[in-house]
Amino acid sequence: MKKLDKLILQAFAGPFLLTFAVVQFIFLMQFMMKYMDDLVGKDLGLGVIAQLLFYFSVLIVPISLPLAVLLSSLMTFGTLGEHHELTAIKTAGISLTRILRPVLLVSVLLAGGAFWFNNTIVPLANLEAYSLLWDVRQQKLALDIREGVFYNGIPGYTIKVNEKAGENGDLLKGVMIYDHTQGRGSSTVILADSGRMFTRFGGQYLGLELFQGRSYVEQPSSNSRSGASFIRQKFDRNLITFSLASFGLDRTKKELFKENKMMLNLNQLNFTTDSLHRRLGLERRQLIQQLNPYYTYLRLDTTGRTALQRVENWKITAARLQPDNYQVAQQAANRARNVQSFLATSAERLTSLRKETANFRIETYRKFTQSAAILLMFLIGAPLGAIIKKGGLGVPILVSIVFFIIYYVFSIMGEKYGREMVMPVGVGMWMSAAILLPIGLFFLYQARHDSGLLDIDWVRLIPRRFRPGYQKVV
Repeated sequence: MKKLDKLILQAFAGPFLLTFAVVQFIFLMQFMMKYMDDLVGKDLGLGVIAQLLFYFSVLIVPISLPLAVLLSSLMTFGTLGEHHELTAIKTAGISLTRILRPVLLVSVLLAGGAFWFNNTIVPLANLEAYSLLWDVRQQKLALDIREGVFYNGIPGYTIKVNEKAGENGDLLKGVMIYDHTQGRGSSTVILADSGRMFTRFGGQYLGLELFQGRSYVEQPSSNSRSGASFIRQKFDRNLITFSLASFGLDRTKKELFKENKMMLNLNQLNFTTDSLHRRLGLERRQLIQQLNPYYTYLRLDTTGRTALQRVENWKITAARLQPDNYQVAQQAANRARNVQSFLATSAERLTSLRKETANFRIETYRKFTQSAAILLMFLIGAPLGAIIKKGGLGVPILVSIVFFIIYYVFSIMGEKYGREMVMPVGVGMWMSAAILLPIGLFFLYQARHDSGLLDIDWVRLIPRRFRPGYQKVV
């Protein structure tokens, strides 16, 4: 390795690690804010939150790498240009492509590593993250008994408290409890003047210690409800324990989520896509066979026997439809309506199957496009940094955001067009790369010729090449 390569790689390593960490943090906060409503108020604990943060940070690595490469390339070569180091290197007879080579090799390694990571690690992280997120969404909110509000979060009970006191709100006044555990409605009602609320056995149970109260229990009659009797009891102190098992985080079997496209690697995606293609072809072939009965009818032949004939072979004039064959015309109209309804249902089913196939193909292409985006962002960032010759965080961040937004917008558009079958899936997924690649090549051309960002004098020289007597100056 040449000393020049070490110099450039050392200048690139610091900004890359810094920008990658910053981009990871920004995207991670975006993910967590997206699901914040599902996390707040459920008393999940640090362990569950840490797992979600870890899994989501793994998921956004393929998204963070292209932006980190773009920003760090801009900062690296912008700083070298700002300090006139690029000028000194070029003066020594070293071309720009040779200067870019070490960072290009690093970008190629990052792209290969990102593809392996996206194909191997990300599906496993998706399975862990979204199965855990599903369980978190199904979990109830933490115990929150409010003043003057009926609370029915505990299965089988409805609790109302008129007033809460104490530092933690554990002292209660005016307690009313409806017991529905017997399945007979509000057959048991407990009233108390005051009480105290606390947890027992490591938070697995809720204890309510009630003072100066009464309980009313309905005893239904075996003959009729009108003959039911009531039992009233008075107590000075009564301890009631409620199970809080329903507030725990119950984990669902991960095998139930394995068939989702986000949890599959490349081989599994190709296998599923091929199966869907075969199913789609079979559905189309069966559709023609299923239509045949709608185009046949029973008709008397010349011998007086009934025969099953095709409709297109039946030619009859309009005069013969009145009045003898009016019933036949009605039958034909009914058949036409049935065909229309059948085709509408079949078209909807085939469209749904095509969209499902497109979704799996999109996930397959994404593993390639996200890796190729690293090379594309390097092709834009490195020459552009050499052109603008501005280091630091100001201009590089602004330029990086602009190009990343362009890439992101066209990626979303292409993915949507492919999913809605407006264009082929492959064309839509590679659309952003096809749009930005010429821009990167233009920046590389400008940087190699030490031209300004918008210096396009070479365009005006093109017509001169076709004039008689033109000679190129070497």
